[in-house]
Amino acid sequence: MSEKENAAQQTAAEQQSDNVAHALAGAGGGLLSMALTYPLITLSTRAQVEKKKAHTGTISAAKRILDREGIAGLYAGLDSALFGITVTNFVYYYWYEFSRAFFQRTTKKTNLNTLESMAAGALAGSATVLLTNPIWVINTRMTARENEADALPTKEGESPKKQKPGTISTLLKILREDGFTRLFAGVLPALVLVINPILQYTIFEQLKQVVEKRRKVGPTDSFLLGALGKLAATSITYPYITVKSRAHVANSDAPKEGMTATLKRIYKEEGVGGLYGGIGPKVTQSVITAAFLFAFKDALYDMTIKARKTLSKKA
Repeated sequence: MSEKENAAQQTAAEQQSDNVAHALAGAGGGLLSMALTYPLITLSTRAQVEKKKAHTGTISAAKRILDREGIAGLYAGLDSALFGITVTNFVYYYWYEFSRAFFQRTTKKTNLNTLESMAAGALAGSATVLLTNPIWVINTRMTARENEADALPTKEGESPKKQKPGTISTLLKILREDGFTRLFAGVLPALVLVINPILQYTIFEQLKQVVEKRRKVGPTDSFLLGALGKLAATSITYPYITVKSRAHVANSDAPKEGMTATLKRIYKEEGVGGLYGGIGPKVTQSVITAAFLFAFKDALYDMTIKARKTLSKKA
């Protein structure tokens, strides 16, 4: 084997190792940030799947869950969510780095332009949706219907006790009652939602350019601009998040309708409020999660690289 081929193989191996390091860091960062903000996800998901007549303020919704289900109610489906976000972020960051490296080799450029970065994000996001959608169907069912658990049999005269559904039991129930294809409910709106981070990135870059014309952009500026980008992106795509959540909790007896038809029906029956139910806690959670994710990811990436170098020396 020639020296050139050896160098090419070594470069490919290093790129693969770096892709895995980014994926592990993203998975760990997502897990930690999800754990810290999960009650906000619960409040948002409940609001998305309930009819308008059941909509209430965030504080009153939280109080109702606490009164009915206790603190555990705010963490309904946490186990599947942590598993889901770990897998989702691992797949996303692996495929993003893979796509980014592919564009770099193809264009022979170190840095990608905005369009190329958006394309890499779209490819990574699409692959992630297709591979992880079943996990989020299970999680949404658990989050939205924790209080609808089957009652455990009790002795005569005792109040029935609720049995909280677990991840496996929820999966088996979906397969038994709705079939395998139900695990891919909401894939189309989920694919549409791939544009959310793309929109966030584009808005962030445009705002950043405006600020850079006046002064140097600092960490605080980046955080605020990132928050504004996330706010705008989530506001634009939120109706599709609602459609996706409702598709996840719908059973096989529900009438089959397309994404556009669902949007029109919700708007007709519940108005704009129906399409944007739970947007307050969702935006709050998204912004906080993004901040924690990037903070944790950078730290975990550095730790992963150091661990890899240490293992390489020992080997």
